[in-house]
Amino acid sequence: MKLLARRRLREIPIRSNIPNMITSGNLLCGMLAMVLTLRGHYVTAAWMIPMAVAFDFCDGMVARAMGLSSDFGVEFDSLGDVVSFGVAPALLIYTVYLKNLPDVVGTIVALYFTLCGALRLARFNVVHCPGPFQGLPIPAAGIFMVSWVMAGLHVPPALIAGLSVLSGTLMISSVPYGNLKSLKRNSIHFQKIASLLVFVLVTVALLKSVTFLILSGIYLASGLLSFNWSDWLSTDRAQQKDRDEKS
Repeated sequence: MKLLARRRLREIPIRSNIPNMITSGNLLCGMLAMVLTLRGHYVTAAWMIPMAVAFDFCDGMVARAMGLSSDFGVEFDSLGDVVSFGVAPALLIYTVYLKNLPDVVGTIVALYFTLCGALRLARFNVVHCPGPFQGLPIPAAGIFMVSWVMAGLHVPPALIAGLSVLSGTLMISSVPYGNLKSLKRNSIHFQKIASLLVFVLVTVALLKSVTFLILSGIYLASGLLSFNWSDWLSTDRAQQKDRDEKS
């Protein structure tokens, strides 16, 4: 029996499941955020969402680097995303802000945000568009909403409701948002990358808890202003090549 158990243990493809293990970190961060919200630890719950984003970023990167991309991984990643960036942020902002709205308005707003996030992920899995994202990515929407809690700002619930509806609507819209994954190594403008990193570090050093609110707010606004981060971070030669290919 022991020999059989050892053989089965050896047969478990640990290497091929490394990206899925990282995705599990994303899902568990979302679950922790909800548990902490229910226990009244709102700021700590909010910080779980950026941690989930870190896992979400790493799982795809590791899968591509190791050549382990799979349909299962894509679906599992989406399930983790809808929990961490759809359900968890909606529960947090409802508990902190939206429950103070009259009648069932807050409930409807929270449900709308979650539904839009799920629809956004379903569309992303089915419609593969090269270049910019079509609609606000759900991780950005989730961080933007919980960043108000992270910053410790006391704002009117109606404002949070409006921003929740805006974020949800942008997720299911066709507004293009910059996709840094579309950048090619030989086309990156390293001076602009460096200046962007300096801006982020300065923001972190000076504003601390407000950092995620500012950065996610800038990204959210960039789509509405038709600002393409991929083009801005590309060299002029790469931009001209892309224009020539499209013409």
